[in-house]
Amino acid sequence: MPKADEYKNTQLALQEVTITQNQEISPDVHLISWKRTHEFHAGQVVKITLDPAVPPRIYSVCSGNDDPEISVLFNIKEDGVLTPPLSSVIPGMKIWATKPYGSFKDGKKPAWWIATGTGVAPFFSMFRSGNSENKTLIHGARYLNQFYFEDELEWAMGERYVRCCSQEQSCNVFPGRVTQYLSEMNDLPTTINYYLCGKALMVVEVRDLLISRGVPYENILAEIYF
Repeated sequence: MPKADEYKNTQLALQEVTITQNQEISPDVHLISWKRTHEFHAGQVVKITLDPAVPPRIYSVCSGNDDPEISVLFNIKEDGVLTPPLSSVIPGMKIWATKPYGSFKDGKKPAWWIATGTGVAPFFSMFRSGNSENKTLIHGARYLNQFYFEDELEWAMGERYVRCCSQEQSCNVFPGRVTQYLSEMNDLPTTINYYLCGKALMVVEVRDLLISRGVPYENILAEIYF
């Protein structure tokens, strides 16, 4: 990863921003925000750091493209360099961030969004940006408290919002992993795009499953979370 000072001569230069909110929306999962100063497309990412001398990390934008703030969703990694101190920032504190960028963008055509964990962030951004018509969102998590933004998504998307939980059970939640849910479907559309976001193992497993069911490789777009 390039050093922070290398960004100064590019369109991805790090800029100082002021935190406006820090919400712990689930145990060890935070949503931080700062004032939006640039236009962006839902699905894009930003690089952020607490110190411009420390290489930034990449996070998907979670807010809609008409929202007044940029929001980022992340979970605390105990051995991480960034997320433990980032979880402690309070409104008024400064961090460093780039402008949003990237090509993980969806159009108005029918598509399926498939995510695990905080990988739901770019799809919530697309949803907030008014791009959920003709979409199906499948979100996988280990525990029921990890379905972030579920009230808003369920109210607006109804049966097109599917939750898959591998460790706990509840009504209207599929009892298993995303891959199991997809495997048990009799018919998968093969002419639409599939957008995948989550950890590498999930992305690879779902991609291979979709291809085995006749979905063309070029119809599968992925964003991998590390």
